Amino acid sequence: MAKLIVISGDERQEFELAAFNTIGRHPDNTIQILDRIISKEHAQIQRAADGRYLLRDLRSLNGTFMRGERVADHYLSDGDEFTMGSTRIVFVDKPKTDDVLQRVTIAPGLTESHIRGRIQANTGDFMPERQISDDKNLRRDYERLRIGHELARAVGSELDLDKLLPKILDKAFELVGCDRGVILLMDGNGELSPRFVKTRSGKSDPNIVLSKTVLAEVTTNRAAVLSSDATMDARFSGAHSIIMQGIRSTMTLPLLHAGDLLGIMHLDSLFTSNAFTEKDLQICTGMAAQAAISIQNARLATRIEKEAQTRAQISRLIPPSVVEQVLKGELTIEKGGRQQEVTMLFSDIRGFTTMSDGRPPQEIVNTLNEYFEVMVDILFKYSGTLDKFVGDEIIGLFGAPIAIEDAPFKAVACALAMLQGLEEFNRTRAAENQAAIRIGIGINTGNVITGSIGSTRALQYTAIGDAMNVASRLVNVAGSGEIIASEDTYRHLVGRVEATALPPVKVKGKADELKVYRITGLRKLATPLPGEWAGPTNS
Repeated sequence: MAKLIVISGDERQEFELAAFNTIGRHPDNTIQILDRIISKEHAQIQRAADGRYLLRDLRSLNGTFMRGERVADHYLSDGDEFTMGSTRIVFVDKPKTDDVLQRVTIAPGLTESHIRGRIQANTGDFMPERQISDDKNLRRDYERLRIGHELARAVGSELDLDKLLPKILDKAFELVGCDRGVILLMDGNGELSPRFVKTRSGKSDPNIVLSKTVLAEVTTNRAAVLSSDATMDARFSGAHSIIMQGIRSTMTLPLLHAGDLLGIMHLDSLFTSNAFTEKDLQICTGMAAQAAISIQNARLATRIEKEAQTRAQISRLIPPSVVEQVLKGELTIEKGGRQQEVTMLFSDIRGFTTMSDGRPPQEIVNTLNEYFEVMVDILFKYSGTLDKFVGDEIIGLFGAPIAIEDAPFKAVACALAMLQGLEEFNRTRAAENQAAIRIGIGINTGNVITGSIGSTRALQYTAIGDAMNVASRLVNVAGSGEIIASEDTYRHLVGRVEATALPPVKVKGKADELKVYRITGLRKLATPLPGEWAGPTNS
């Protein structure tokens, strides 16, 4: 099944491709990518009559690039990577899973008397050199090391389970003379499920029947099993499924890791009498142990990848630094609250009601989503926490839930960066014949109660207090493109920002007028913050 892997920052998403697919910012696309550099209708991918997929750029403003060159039409191959804006996209086209997996069945068959050899899967540690008294032990340990080395070299560092399982069976076919091989893995319900089948002829057999008795022996006793010659042993007279397939010899091995059964590897011979020996069983037992390690590593890699995707989703709501502390248990946000000094930033779109008049609701929502995407990225960059969206208003907190150094300065630097980011965003909108968005920003610093507020079923982290109310009033004082800061915020910034004192203003809920300042930039002598962070400077 062909698919696209879309990588944007730390976020990774996968989309299966249909016969016709569209890509762009607009939600009506088959694949929506919220990247402000990407056009609303950026490109399309169509499956041709020969099964190949054609990527076609729809004359997008910023283009589609592959290996650094802009492309218009391009037939995609498995593993091709192309970029749109700041987003990387990988095309994956794996062949469909052989339907032989649907024809692997587990049925009653072999009885206890049909099993002629067992080896415990856990063969023990290697003997210290001084304890080796005969060549037999030495040869056995050497053989285990050789098989482990051979398989490790064959699978390498492969972490894709769909690529790993074929390599394991390839090595098994190379080591012993088998005609068919099946790897079954435990599914989420604790049941064995076929995951890969290989035949020496390369053709799919009409049906592959596995003995329920043998599988039970392997799963219960954790033992590798060598079965008798089915076509020549009279004891198989009742094993009709085995006789019908003409199976002469089988090996069934547990895939164990740290005592846990990950699955089973089954090998059989159709044409050679007594194909497998006790030595073959011992060799394959050692190989199965190494294979289990590789399978577990692949599963862990998949789990880590999924956790990274989950982390990326959570990071869309709170800064990544806060996410990490929550995941590590270093930060708990409980119901209730505590008092702390916080700097609050309110940003509001100017003339949004007029701009929305007469436009379809979905178009308004799309505009807001694109705008929020830009603004929240900037908020997180400057260590801000998203408190909430209120209509077209963004409320950010600096210093909660984690106290940060110089929160007022970071809030002001963030506000300036928002205005700069908005200009870039508006250039893209202008190229699409859309009206520019203008905002005003209000900032205040003061003591508030922060914490999770709500019911036992629904909690929301927020800040409550008079200082929060003042910030909400200041955003209404700010004109288009203005940043208005209170005196309580400005006193932390004296000498480090370009600011103009404005006449005191009267705001709702306050008896006295408030001293406010218009912030226009950062002074170049402002001390940069540690690490990669650096606020915008006044040109």
